[in-house]
Amino acid sequence: MVSSLAIRELPLFPLPEVVLFPGRPLPLHVFEFRYRMLMNTILEEDRRFGVVMVDPATGEIANVGCCAEVLKVQRLPDDRMKVLTLGQQRFRILEYVREKPYRVGLVEWIDDQYTGQDLHPLAREVDRLLQDVVRLSAKLTDQTLELPDDLPALPVELSYWVAGNLYGVASEQQSLLELQDTARRLQREAEILISTRNHLAARTALKDALN
Repeated sequence: MVSSLAIRELPLFPLPEVVLFPGRPLPLHVFEFRYRMLMNTILEEDRRFGVVMVDPATGEIANVGCCAEVLKVQRLPDDRMKVLTLGQQRFRILEYVREKPYRVGLVEWIDDQYTGQDLHPLAREVDRLLQDVVRLSAKLTDQTLELPDDLPALPVELSYWVAGNLYGVASEQQSLLELQDTARRLQREAEILISTRNHLAARTALKDALN
């Protein structure tokens, strides 16, 4: 049975092919009237709202999203806003309690389930694969590329960081967001990074052969 403390109403901001993860920043340009209303409302309350991905092909809204907290607001002419948000806790939509002027969902918070497994070896493997991908990308593009100094070391936070920095694969990101098993998330990310590393290695070898 779910505790009532884990359930709340949350204004929702659907975004096409955008998946927010805990701990990841999300800048927004808010211009639609209904979402300006949403922002003005939450700024008077706890500054939190839910970000959920929309499939642009079907218009379907994902059932799992991530709560965002507003950190900064810059008001522009015509009441438009530039907003900087930070991902907080994930949630699952139980039902919609209102759809106009913007959607409000009854949501329950979700977390990864603790299994007792030591995830640090898997996290170190993902970190090593990240290093390989960055090194090969730098060599291929003749650019200086480095991972940030504040790359998370803890397995859960690292899994969110990697997922949040995947590009052009919103459906894959959504699947990673919905997982409640850190090990499975890291394992899937390792598979993606291995595939990326192999692709970059092949392109780098071809580039070297042609030079």
